[in-house]
Amino acid sequence: MKAVVIDEFGGIDVLKVGEVDTPKPKPTEVLIKVVATSINRPDLVQRQGNYPPPAGDSEILGLEVAGTIAEIGSEVTGWQVGDRVMALVGGGGYAEYAVAYSNHVMPIPDSMSFEEAACVCESYITAFLNVFMIGGLQDGQTAIIHGGGGGVNTAAIQLAKALTPNAKLIVTAHPSKIERVKELGVDLVIDFTETPDFTDAVKEFTAKKGVNVILDHVGAKYLKPNMSSLGYTGKLVIIGIISGIKAELNLALMMVKRQQIIGSVLRSRPVAEKGDIIAEFTKTALPKFADRSIVPIIEKVFSIDEIVDAHGMMEEDKHFGKIVLKIAEA
Repeated sequence: MKAVVIDEFGGIDVLKVGEVDTPKPKPTEVLIKVVATSINRPDLVQRQGNYPPPAGDSEILGLEVAGTIAEIGSEVTGWQVGDRVMALVGGGGYAEYAVAYSNHVMPIPDSMSFEEAACVCESYITAFLNVFMIGGLQDGQTAIIHGGGGGVNTAAIQLAKALTPNAKLIVTAHPSKIERVKELGVDLVIDFTETPDFTDAVKEFTAKKGVNVILDHVGAKYLKPNMSSLGYTGKLVIIGIISGIKAELNLALMMVKRQQIIGSVLRSRPVAEKGDIIAEFTKTALPKFADRSIVPIIEKVFSIDEIVDAHGMMEEDKHFGKIVLKIAEA
């Protein structure tokens, strides 16, 4: 089968399209004929040699796929060859065929295209897990979502607007993306280039009460303002560390305000645990995609032969929402 391969770790120039063996599904897996996948920031980190796939998963890049089931493992029930599906995978998405655990697969609603479905499993499930299942955001509460233009962050905004329509959303964003963030209906957008310490803006917006949930991928640089912005019993969920891994923490303030700091990664979780997360997402969030309350935001669709350009767009942070990689025609 055709796939994106890398012979060595490095920059975008190591990416190329080649031929590899088509995978075979294990008893609890399905083989998916991939129509589309998407580019996620962890793909760039893996390409650079810093984010290996979980043991047993494909070394090929790609964390989510959309397509049709081509083959079913001997122990799989509930799925049929030809079903339109999207799936979370530990690797292998940048290829004509990919295997996925049967409990990591969701049906594609009739109202969705394969390109839209290719955006869902990594970004939207990550956002759902961390904002709702871990962060516990409820209607009427207030959340901060950092980096408003990325795939996970725009997904978090859309999910919050659909599932908790009365929640207040504060988003930090680059000035080039502020207007598009505003169009998503958030309540306050902060230009992080002008206001790297957003504490005062948050206190003013919340009348000094602070926020209930923060979704953060920045890490060390934002720890102090994040904790200052959290209200009593607030939760800081850290899903990335692009600014570093070490920072000072005021433990006394954390104790008095009964705050929680939670680190979270989706990819390395056990198979069964990811299955439970996907089941909850399917029940709670997928109907919002089916009725078009949530429509994935796609910046651009590249062909598999344009993989270098696709990674280049993400590296330069020129996208808003998702970058899709078209593998084959439906």
